[in-house]
Amino acid sequence: MSVASIHPSAVVEPGALIGEDAVVGPFCHIGPQVKIGARVTLKSHVVVNGMTEIGEDTVVFPFSVLGEIPQDLKFKGETTHLKIGARNRIREHVTMNTGTEGGGGLTYVGDDGVFMAGCHVAHDVHVADRVILVNNVALGGHCVLEDEVIVGGLSGIHQFVRIGRGAIIGAVTMVANDVIPYGLVQAPRGELDGLNLVGLKRRGVARSDITALRAAFQMLAQGEGTFQERARRLGEDSDSEYVQRIVEFVTAQSDRSFMTPGQ
Repeated sequence: MSVASIHPSAVVEPGALIGEDAVVGPFCHIGPQVKIGARVTLKSHVVVNGMTEIGEDTVVFPFSVLGEIPQDLKFKGETTHLKIGARNRIREHVTMNTGTEGGGGLTYVGDDGVFMAGCHVAHDVHVADRVILVNNVALGGHCVLEDEVIVGGLSGIHQFVRIGRGAIIGAVTMVANDVIPYGLVQAPRGELDGLNLVGLKRRGVARSDITALRAAFQMLAQGEGTFQERARRLGEDSDSEYVQRIVEFVTAQSDRSFMTPGQ
């Protein structure tokens, strides 16, 4: 059976579980309740603490801190968790905190994500699969990012905001409202400026679905009634699965208002 490689200068507290072929580099500190999956690499000077689980084949770069307590004054020391999925790339100085009792007790990161240098993932955030956070992105507490979201560098996502699947946020943008799936957001205070057409084409989305999404966006921007009413009509008028994802996103429960076209 293969065994982990642990540098002599690393501190691994009794009780920590280190998977097969994992690498714990120089001067890392692993807490007693940590679970590290197979073939995980902690480069050096990485701190992993709390009830934290890191999935297989993830690579964590120097000076990242994973699983420390939330930056939330309501946190009173309760037992909460951080779960990180497989094959993530977590670059230098990234911080990810555990959850809070009031927020469900879990901060969750899916598979195949890229978290570039200096990013922060706050308490009770749920990040899905294949998400990219560019340098120095900050996710406030309780945010939800669906699959294949890209957030440009130096952007901030307000607490409780949801960002729908396949959306893209431009650099140096403050996002204070929910973003529909496949939306394109830019400008310093965040404006829904269209659809992530480049991303859709790169993923091989059929022309018919892209055409349906364009029509749906126009209806959301210029149709009659409230934003939610327009979305419900879209659900009745379109059979595109991509349009239906927008409908389901808009009609779901949310703690924030929506970023609307032309806002």
